[in-house]
Amino acid sequence: MTKVITKQKDSGFGKAKLLPGNFRAAAIQMASGPHVDANLLEAGRLMKMAANQGAAIIGLPEYFAIMGMKEMDKVKVAESFGAGPIQDFLSRSAKRLGVWIIGGSIPLKSDQGNKIRNSCLVYDHKGQCVARYDKIHLFDFQRGAEKYDESKTIEPGHQVVTLDSPFGKIGLSICYDLRFPELYRAMGDCDLIFVPSAFTETTGKAHWETLIRARAIENLSYVIAPAQGGYHMNGRETHGSSMIVDPWGVVLDRLQRGSGVVIAGVNPIHINELRTSLPALQHRTLSIQAQTVKK
Repeated sequence: MTKVITKQKDSGFGKAKLLPGNFRAAAIQMASGPHVDANLLEAGRLMKMAANQGAAIIGLPEYFAIMGMKEMDKVKVAESFGAGPIQDFLSRSAKRLGVWIIGGSIPLKSDQGNKIRNSCLVYDHKGQCVARYDKIHLFDFQRGAEKYDESKTIEPGHQVVTLDSPFGKIGLSICYDLRFPELYRAMGDCDLIFVPSAFTETTGKAHWETLIRARAIENLSYVIAPAQGGYHMNGRETHGSSMIVDPWGVVLDRLQRGSGVVIAGVNPIHINELRTSLPALQHRTLSIQAQTVKK
């Protein structure tokens, strides 16, 4: 099921000075630690940098507010939807900077007390929360001593979320969702797809760029992919390589490791021209069912 948020009545671009139809989007890269206050301070510094460079919409990485020493640490700081210091920070930042913020992911309380919802919240330039997406696909990986099992501390979401915005139709996803192209098909024709992530170095160096560019190409959409990138106090290593990719699969900007800002111009005319010259989205025949050939 797709949830669509109604467009805002004003221009929605806040303080950013833009050419008609064009705007700048930014992806923030971090190497978050276990202390929420310190992470919020760093996120605020980087978002201010992005806004000063003309970004009108800014994406934060998955787990930007906390990468705990233990998996249960994020459960301990989980907030009720609509109230809490992390959500207050996102709202204030969006309003102060005059930008839209795609809030990576933050821990929200679930119906199961020992688990959270890993949620991406979207704030407009007035500081209003206009969309919420709960991560659907939960990461499960083991190779040698390296092991992850998000289902132990996270309750999955069940709803595909898109929203209409002054920047076009936005599709929301988080990290491991990237491996499931059917999710992006279910979104319909999006102009921007956000993929805030914390890919491990093991899986990231093998698949991250390939998957990001594939989602851009097959959906003829800009993909903005803010990521965790570096070594964390809990011993985890994340891949980084935050990037913005255009609908033709061209990497417009990238940051390999460390904290920083990735920024690029988005041109809606470019999307329309590509979709006109290569109308692949109109050629989908999803009603066709596979048949097994019996020998």
